[in-house]
Amino acid sequence: MTLILQPLRVATEFDEEGALVLDEKRRLVAVLVHLSDKNEVAPGQWYLEAGFGPVQGVAPPTFADLDMAQNWIRRRLASS
Repeated sequence: MTLILQPLRVATEFDEEGALVLDEKRRLVAVLVHLSDKNEVAPGQWYLEAGFGPVQGVAPPTFADLDMAQNWIRRRLASS
């Protein structure tokens, strides 16, 4: 499954780097935010800010990089 990432800035206090994640049908399935190095919980990690459809309603995980985030999202979408 191919996911499309659209970089964007997110209006948060420190963490502005983000990405919209779209599925093959160009439907929004997730919003990811890159946590700053100042983040106390998971510095430098990617965070699932919002999920939709099969990605919705899960405990928001963090990921070491975008590849790990995409793989996790693909698994969630495939299991629906």
